Amino acid sequence: MNTIANCSVYAVIMAGGPAKALWPVVRRKTPVACLDLFHEGSMIARTLRSIAGVVSPERTLVITSREGRECLVASGLEISPENIIAEPAARNTALCIALATAHIKKRDPDAISVVLPLDHHVQDIGAFSRLLQAGIKVAAKKTGLVTIGVVPVCPETDYGYIQSAELLEGADCAEGSSGFSLFRVKTFAEKPDYATAVQFLESRDFYWNSGVFIWHIDAICREFQRSMPELYRDLVAIYGVLGTGAEDAVIEDVYSWVHPISIDYGIMEKADPVYMLAGDFGWTDLVNWDEVVKVASGIESLRDACELDVVREESSGVYLRTPQGKAVCLIGVNDLIVVDTGDALLICGKGESHKVPAAVDQLRRENGEEYL
Repeated sequence: MNTIANCSVYAVIMAGGPAKALWPVVRRKTPVACLDLFHEGSMIARTLRSIAGVVSPERTLVITSREGRECLVASGLEISPENIIAEPAARNTALCIALATAHIKKRDPDAISVVLPLDHHVQDIGAFSRLLQAGIKVAAKKTGLVTIGVVPVCPETDYGYIQSAELLEGADCAEGSSGFSLFRVKTFAEKPDYATAVQFLESRDFYWNSGVFIWHIDAICREFQRSMPELYRDLVAIYGVLGTGAEDAVIEDVYSWVHPISIDYGIMEKADPVYMLAGDFGWTDLVNWDEVVKVASGIESLRDACELDVVREESSGVYLRTPQGKAVCLIGVNDLIVVDTGDALLICGKGESHKVPAAVDQLRRENGEEYL
């Protein structure tokens, strides 16, 4: 399960982001990694299930915040505490991945990494596993970086996109497989406005950017050295002190000055070649409460649980997340998202939850730190 073409396969789960869009459930005291959104286990447990057929817990690293590490270690995950790595501060995905790459390179300089975000939902785990295994075969050749694209089903404005170039015929990664295609990547696109998203969908060569990457350690180090040489020097410096008394001080120093930048902008948009495996595995990026509602509406047991102690009078389309045992009466209201944590309450119109981070920033400016 964990070795392909004599290369060990490691997973990196990025779980350190602040996830302000899921306030008030996600707070400093309740990091997103420990959040149970769908009564199916924590976010980290669900992500581990999605890769269980590809990477073992022993070769899975979780990069998270210090609060996240405390929460995950206390939760009794099957991952060893030494595999749960705390960042001193959130500095976006390029530095997060550089830190993970240093750790993996120290353990196995011939490894392949599967990098995943924490905040996504995979419905068809079998199809996702087959896609990852195909990507690992491509990455084992060390020629380029691999990303996963999702066949779009609507003109989504909250997702990034990947534009495909030529379809690579006869790729040995796809022998005996079906349901996905291998392309060269033409370009990456930021979140579009609605009109542009419609154009992307109609063109049929744009795919949703899942934020899942697969590469050989040699390939990603080569791209860091070429496109982000200063960060590459930091990666090498961290690699050199891992397991020594200087480790914490060096990492703290790097995180104190590095400018936050995403792996997409810092590396993927400049790398060559980049390959994309495109498929449909029931993927949703849980970027805000509206996306959570989409997933929750398809889980029958969750719908039933949400109706306990709820009275509706001429009301419909209201998503409720309230403390257990609280009675709620809905009268003459429609299409709302209501999230109650006891000490904080969010009431939001459906389609407006992308504005939650701005409200959280305002709460911070108005000395509402105790609610963050």
